[in-house]
Amino acid sequence: MNGIYPIFKRELRSYFASPLAYAILVVFQVISALFFFLYLKGLLHLQFDPSFHLLRDELNLNNIVVIPYFDTMSIVLLFIIPLITMRLVADERKSHTAELLFTSPIKLRSIILGKYLAALILLIIMLALSSLNILVLTAHGDPDIGVVLSSYLGLFLLGASFLAIGIFASSLSDSQLVAAVIAFGILLILWLVGASSDTDSSIVGYISLINHFKNFGKGIIELKDLAYYFSVIYIGLFLAQTALDSERWR
Repeated sequence: MNGIYPIFKRELRSYFASPLAYAILVVFQVISALFFFLYLKGLLHLQFDPSFHLLRDELNLNNIVVIPYFDTMSIVLLFIIPLITMRLVADERKSHTAELLFTSPIKLRSIILGKYLAALILLIIMLALSSLNILVLTAHGDPDIGVVLSSYLGLFLLGASFLAIGIFASSLSDSQLVAAVIAFGILLILWLVGASSDTDSSIVGYISLINHFKNFGKGIIELKDLAYYFSVIYIGLFLAQTALDSERWR
């Protein structure tokens, strides 16, 4: 596992050596800020509605701004994560460095983990920048901090799961565009399947990515949801390693 850090350092440097990382960070922050202020504007308009005082318990800061904001951010990640992961392995093939890298003394799992951790750092930076919106809300309002923190944890685990699936998709093609399309397709299927059913009611509902995020948005952290996301991360990385390992022996 000693080879993880050199790969991690190399990948992180390559992210910020190109406009890709900066473009992703700016786009994500602009979109998150836009939706945040739209939801905030909606709450301000509701306060002038005569029925607002009758439904004050339901039309509160958390239900109108915080929860919809994090739900929207989860959808934004669905589109952005494939752009982060599409180059992780596919670019190695395109630049003809894959054979040198995968036949080096560094173990294959260390290569996969190093690349994954570099993408994970980019995800953390994205989420950290988006927290500026919540800081503004905290300065001028009184959101439930517990819900905010659990929502960020859920968003991080959701994004980390997306990244693991994305790196698997990138290991299947030498085209970044194809890798991004494959990643988005897999994520969309796992997002939609069973989305209309409760996670406890069926196996189909349980494998839906979004069903497990809902509890975090309510301030509820359950072991089954943590286990689900860690399982998706493990399976995604395992499949990526298996795909590359099978190619090595061809």
